Amino acid sequence: MTDTPEASQEAVIAGYQALLARSERMLALAREADWSALVDQEADYVQQVERIAELDARHALEREAQNRKAELLERILENDLEVRRHLMQRRDELGELIGTSRRQRDLQRAYGNAGAQVFKAASRFGQGPM
Repeated sequence: MTDTPEASQEAVIAGYQALLARSERMLALAREADWSALVDQEADYVQQVERIAELDARHALEREAQNRKAELLERILENDLEVRRHLMQRRDELGELIGTSRRQRDLQRAYGNAGAQVFKAASRFGQGPM
């Protein structure tokens, strides 16, 4: 197969379509809060972006292909924005958990085991009216 301009343009567009499909998978993982799988996908996503950038730089696109590429990029960027929103929400949740954990640790250090003991007021101060 020869490397015709049409074939080259199709390869570039196919690369962006594949990138869109991966960004949709990543968005689904973010919505499901499957963070480890999202991280795994992200490493492949970055490599895929680099390959497409190289391919794109080697081939000029005609107007129709440029328009298609712009549509695909817009959808990819929309997905990326939503993934980032989910990640920021997760970051905030983790920040709150870390803050709570630090406060608990500080209380434990300040009060030691005495803070963990529960005393019954009746046995400590006596019962009945005075």
